[in-house]
Amino acid sequence: MIQSEDVFANELEVFRTEAESGIQFFYSYLTVHAVAGENKDVHRLLNQAPLFWNTALGALQTSAFIALGRVFDQKSKHNIDLLLKIAQSNIFIFSKEALSGRKRRGSTNADQWIDEYLREVYVPNADDFRRLRRHVAKRRKIYEDKYRTLRHQVFAHKTISAKEDEQALFDKTNVREFQQLLIFLRRLHEALWQLYNNGRKPTLLPTRYSVKRIREQPSPELRGRALQERLVHEIEAFLKTVANKAQQLPQPALLSFD
Repeated sequence: MIQSEDVFANELEVFRTEAESGIQFFYSYLTVHAVAGENKDVHRLLNQAPLFWNTALGALQTSAFIALGRVFDQKSKHNIDLLLKIAQSNIFIFSKEALSGRKRRGSTNADQWIDEYLREVYVPNADDFRRLRRHVAKRRKIYEDKYRTLRHQVFAHKTISAKEDEQALFDKTNVREFQQLLIFLRRLHEALWQLYNNGRKPTLLPTRYSVKRIREQPSPELRGRALQERLVHEIEAFLKTVANKAQQLPQPALLSFD
């Protein structure tokens, strides 16, 4: 049992890093654009090194597409289907007995609280995993219809070079939809993590994904913010602080040819 637990836990951790990487790449890309588009001082700051910032933003966009593909492409060594297959094939690792063993290994006083804790534990069944697979299938169809060709033939392999062909692929995409795909992965990870570590029913909890909404209405508690929220606020605060300090520095005198 412990070996099966280790296999699942390792795959779950790989999935977390892939999902969070995609979020970090794409939300960094979006936030820099959003802040620079609204704040003249930030826009002026970035234009002091336009080649660098265009390079960095291009790398972030490319990396986001590559990360999304690694998760959804079924030929990838680590992908979302493999994770669910491992979970469903080893469903006994989610039993109360298995969870009790994990909790006992991590606590020196488990005997004092474990019995009461286990009374509230949820034990999943095949229907739970079928439901999760339906969620995944819905998102994969979106990825395959709108993003896979762009990922494979523009970002991962440059097999499309004509600007009009490339633009036709971009015209099928949607920023809001891309954000939702990435945040879905994080929601799925959280559901599986809570099931494995705390015995909670694997439910996909609602999570904010809009950069505009996150900027306009920050979550009240920093510790309670999701990864994308922390990232958006961190980048915005940094860019505004640096831009403000740059404005306070003496400006170089301009040469006059009069």
